[in-house]
Amino acid sequence: MKKQPKAGRKKTVNRFPKGWNQKRVRALLDHYENQTDEQAAREDDAAYEDPRFTMLAVPIELVPAVKKMIAKKAG
Repeated sequence: MKKQPKAGRKKTVNRFPKGWNQKRVRALLDHYENQTDEQAAREDDAAYEDPRFTMLAVPIELVPAVKKMIAKKAG
């Protein structure tokens, strides 16, 4: 027997980015919730060593503009 939503409550609809679904989100959560501190530190260090990317500080007020530029470039 399905529970009916209470009056006045909207049913929550999950929306995922393109290529994502509930299974992929759960796998990602499982990865991060179950890794040790040492594994997390190694993963963080590896992000800074990946030659395909760079890390930089962006003033908070510019973050929305930077996100838009990245999204535009990504297509």
